[in-house]
Amino acid sequence: MQLPSEPRPNKRRRKPRSRAFQETASVLLLIVGAFMVAFSFNMFLLPNKIASGGVSGISVIVNAMLNIPPAYTQWVLNIPLFIAGIFFFGSRFGIKTAVGSVVLPLFVLLTAHWTPPTQNPLLAAIYGGLGVGIGLGLVFRGRASTGGLDVAAQIIHRLTGLTLGIAVATLDGLVILSAGILISPENALYALIGLFVTSKTIDVVQSGLQTSKAAFIVTTQPDKVSQAVLIDLDRGLTKLQGEGGYTGEHRPVLLTVVGQNEVSRLKALVREADPGAFVIITSAAEVLGEGFHDHPLNK
Repeated sequence: MQLPSEPRPNKRRRKPRSRAFQETASVLLLIVGAFMVAFSFNMFLLPNKIASGGVSGISVIVNAMLNIPPAYTQWVLNIPLFIAGIFFFGSRFGIKTAVGSVVLPLFVLLTAHWTPPTQNPLLAAIYGGLGVGIGLGLVFRGRASTGGLDVAAQIIHRLTGLTLGIAVATLDGLVILSAGILISPENALYALIGLFVTSKTIDVVQSGLQTSKAAFIVTTQPDKVSQAVLIDLDRGLTKLQGEGGYTGEHRPVLLTVVGQNEVSRLKALVREADPGAFVIITSAAEVLGEGFHDHPLNK
């Protein structure tokens, strides 16, 4: 059986990197990502009182109401949440989460006096959300965490059975709603923009800009189509067994993954090999393995 991302026979398999290298890279991504989050927070979000969820959003509200430096609020909330995480999940909350919970507020404190480049709240929401998204994306790529309300969301998920996504959205929503009440409704609207930009940016950082397509091909000429994909397109494929729902006939289903720029050529090759083939092409958010991106464990 051929695999969708199988390389040509003469390609050499890259040797997995050592455990020490992986851990070092993970810590560097955590530190750089935390600094990026802190920089974006102090340059864009805090000066414009944009509380776009999380512990950082709570610290913006506390700063606006009581004039307490955000770094202190973040430490006061992060550390107990981390301890609660250890209580509920044990060793799952390791050293990198502890480092993230301490380092991020430290960077917020160290960059607190830097001059913000804009006082326009819309620009601040967009660029602040972008910077925070890049930073968190780097942290997540390093398989780490900055703690905060993510820990609280996981605890709620465990105690109540709510999905993790709903728990995170609920907590962020409560922070933004509080900002709308305590600061101003307009700031809450800007916070929603920042949160949206952050979530989309995290996806881009984690999955990359390249878009791959997965193609399912139902054909009566599997050998011809397979040769076209393997030889002419130089892509691997997987042969699946399918059965017609109406006729009950057994037909092979070919699965292959190609780049966005290869879709047109794939369709032309399939049409030439079997004009009656049934083809489904769908987006693949992320493809790991040889011929595409390295698997995270080999990075």
